[in-house]
Amino acid sequence: MRLQVNMKSSQSIGDVAARFGIETHVLRHWEDVGLLRPARDGADRRRYGDDDLVRIAVILRSKAAGMSLEQIAVLLDEEAPSRHEVLESHIADLDRRMREMERSREMTEHALRCRSHDITQCPRFQGFISDVLAGTTPWSLDGPATA
Repeated sequence: MRLQVNMKSSQSIGDVAARFGIETHVLRHWEDVGLLRPARDGADRRRYGDDDLVRIAVILRSKAAGMSLEQIAVLLDEEAPSRHEVLESHIADLDRRMREMERSREMTEHALRCRSHDITQCPRFQGFISDVLAGTTPWSLDGPATA
């Protein structure tokens, strides 16, 4: 399904920022790193067209999915030689994060139903974190490290 948009659209940076609920400095940063290339008017003000709006939507959805700006740049670059590798790596990361989210959900559901006053002493609850306690899951603040 192809997105139908008004091809005569030309919006200011403030209007675009308000439309997407982001700050104008974010759009400027994305331009600085090469993700956006808005046109300029006679007074050198940024003017965002429909193609820019689509790119912004892709950036926002990709960031929500955990992609870095570097990964998004590759995604948006139709000539990037490493595009498939970057996307395959991101899919593997999404799969890992989904498994961790499912484990976290199970742990939280158990904690909600558990009658133990100190949840950390519940043997079944400890089972959810046994791999972390045993050091068998390499860990970082962003979650388990991938090999």
